[in-house]
Amino acid sequence: MAKIIHSMIRVIDLDKSLTFYKEALDLDIAKRLDFDGFSLVYLRNEENDMEIELTWNADTEEAYTHGTGYGHIAVAVDDLELEHKKLTDHGYQPAEIKEFIRDGQLLAKFFFVQDPDGYKIEFLLRHGHYQ
Repeated sequence: MAKIIHSMIRVIDLDKSLTFYKEALDLDIAKRLDFDGFSLVYLRNEENDMEIELTWNADTEEAYTHGTGYGHIAVAVDDLELEHKKLTDHGYQPAEIKEFIRDGQLLAKFFFVQDPDGYKIEFLLRHGHYQ
């Protein structure tokens, strides 16, 4: 059986992205590989063994396009309001918290925020399917 080990995204400003992922998701550098013209930086925290790989290309100055296929990365948290406040305090402008309710039952409580390159991250309250 295959195991998902990382998801890669390309970033324009590596330092800005590293700051965002530390402040927003408490991800630290697990491994960094610097090459001529590009760097690969793998991020994770104690909660995960899956990593986010940030790829920085030295010769790229224009923002990457996300196309219509990319959706978002999702994370589950214990205190959604606290995470929303933390991101707001850091100046990241998360969207408002929303709820999905079906037949009077909460299915999901969540909000989205974008990283410095416009990639969306969904924060979900640990509940039901989203653990």
